[in-house]
Amino acid sequence: MHYLLFYDVVDDYIERRGPLRAAHIALARAAVERGELILAGAFANPPDGAVFLFQGDSPAVAEAFVAADPYMAHGLVTRWRVREWTTVVGPDAAVKLP
Repeated sequence: MHYLLFYDVVDDYIERRGPLRAAHIALARAAVERGELILAGAFANPPDGAVFLFQGDSPAVAEAFVAADPYMAHGLVTRWRVREWTTVVGPDAAVKLP
């Protein structure tokens, strides 16, 4: 299954993320290495959030990411939510349509 993790962030996110960014990116790259994280990135114009695409048997992989993310620990994320995403088109779709 696929899961989307959405972050809403503080207004001065760009200014505040600098000292935490290397640790945040390292966490994301480790999730990629484990095969959990497929894609991730911040919104642009305005930079008011981010989206992460995870795969796994449950939302636990996305929730574990949130729990370990320095952006969360240091108050850059104001709200987060995980949504199960039923993918049906594309080479990595979870549900193959006839």
